[in-house]
Amino acid sequence: MVPKQFCKLLTREGYGRFLFYDWRYFEGDAPNPAFVLNQPRYRGASVLLTRANFGCGSSREHAAWAVLDYGFRAIIAPSYADIFYNNCFKNGVLPVTLPDPEVEELFRRAEKTEGYRLTVDLENQTIADETGLKLAFKLDPFRRECLLKGLDDIGLSLRRQDKITAYEKEHQPQAVLYGKVD
Repeated sequence: MVPKQFCKLLTREGYGRFLFYDWRYFEGDAPNPAFVLNQPRYRGASVLLTRANFGCGSSREHAAWAVLDYGFRAIIAPSYADIFYNNCFKNGVLPVTLPDPEVEELFRRAEKTEGYRLTVDLENQTIADETGLKLAFKLDPFRRECLLKGLDDIGLSLRRQDKITAYEKEHQPQAVLYGKVD
């Protein structure tokens, strides 16, 4: 998803331009018009519709950073590579899992209707379109809460800052003096 030569930025911002780089561009950074995300009808999309085992081979967090930085807030697929799936949650991207037939129906609708829009409702765990289609998805309650509240691992830790501070005060190392003190 992000070629190795681009995995050296010092922050997680800026990776969107490298997402699917080898497919999106010809040599010399000329956009490949045949690549789906380069087609005008899909520009600005915030939901990425994909096939099975999405994220396979993209175990670094850079892949989730690139998806988010590109502008996608949710991904819909029948299945995901485990590490990529977990990295999505840790970086604020919602990976929705739907059965193959439902994903295929979404592809069919997106290809048929220019300007096709999906609404992904994390609160109610539904996906809907403007023609009345409504699909439900399941999500681990803890992960759902983290996404709704914008919490990553650091944010979760900071929610317990008072307990961490109390523990540190209680377990401060004591100075031990050896030898004679005058």
